[in-house]
Amino acid sequence: MSNTTKISIGDRTFVLDKDKADAAIAAKSVINGRDTMFFNILPLKYQWAYDLYKTMKGNHWEPEDIQMQTDIQQWQGSEISDVERWIIKMGIGYFSAAEGIVGDNILHVVRELVTAPELKLVLGRHAHEENIHADSLVYMISSLGINPHECEAMFEDIPTIKAKNHFVVSNSRALRRDVDLTQLENKQALAKNIFLFGQVMEGTQFYGLFGMILSLYRQNKFQGIGQMFRYTLRDESNHIEVFRNLLNSLTTENPDIMTPEFKEDLRQTMAEGVRLEKEFIKDCLPVDAVGLSVAEFEQYIDYISDRRLVNCRLEPLKGGNVENPFPWLSEAIDLKKEQNFFEGKVTEYQKASALEDSGYSDDDL
Repeated sequence: MSNTTKISIGDRTFVLDKDKADAAIAAKSVINGRDTMFFNILPLKYQWAYDLYKTMKGNHWEPEDIQMQTDIQQWQGSEISDVERWIIKMGIGYFSAAEGIVGDNILHVVRELVTAPELKLVLGRHAHEENIHADSLVYMISSLGINPHECEAMFEDIPTIKAKNHFVVSNSRALRRDVDLTQLENKQALAKNIFLFGQVMEGTQFYGLFGMILSLYRQNKFQGIGQMFRYTLRDESNHIEVFRNLLNSLTTENPDIMTPEFKEDLRQTMAEGVRLEKEFIKDCLPVDAVGLSVAEFEQYIDYISDRRLVNCRLEPLKGGNVENPFPWLSEAIDLKKEQNFFEGKVTEYQKASALEDSGYSDDDL
């Protein structure tokens, strides 16, 4: 039985070969797929990637649409404590570098190595959102009148910021070369990069400062900055999901990656990320103040890291029994409805994942 279809238009006849089309989609894979310059998204093989792309696009926001007048008045006034100012400076100082590091890794490592077009599509959107986050930090700095050189100095001179950034940048640099992804060690290196950036950095190391800044927001301090961080955190929930699904698809197609030794390597990578984050938290909150304590944030990082590991089918570091000390954070990022910046009408947005469920349900395990 022929698998060709003939279409006649006027005096022209076109023959479409279904077998070739089927072979093309069969050749789609996360890595080592069909080498083509054509961006043929259809037919979709990774529906999750396209669905997440649509969700992320629907969540688009612009920093300049958020009012900063109250933040400016508070920053210039006397009601804000030195600790609160320091938390904001640490947030801006760290994230102004970290968002760029994430975006750079997406574009120059992960997106370069994956081969399916729909994966490149969602990763392109992911990188675009990192640009928006970086832009929001420029907006915060210029609005508050903070010297940008001071932020650069924090990035260069505060040891815990340098250590966190070196932890991920050294991994990213190692993959900026011609990589033979038929070799197990290289496949595992890519899988580790995806885990490191998605679950350890964006999924765990970002959350200490998120919690501190949203705690100030909860106390009616820095409402503009807090709103931008709420939007950012909603984006991060989707980014964690993109990289979790990407890791799962990669390891499903390449089952040789997940050896017992490699699984333990990923767990120890998370453990090191947690250690670095706890040291960083002590610098962000040098004294217990404004209703916050270092001990609670350390517990929170243990809680978050265990969630990330479990949702990647890995054994938790703390047994998965750590309680969330900040249940109110779930409400802080629950963005059910927001003003559409471009059309001036209320638009339903995808519910941001609560911190408790890490952006995906236990059904995904």
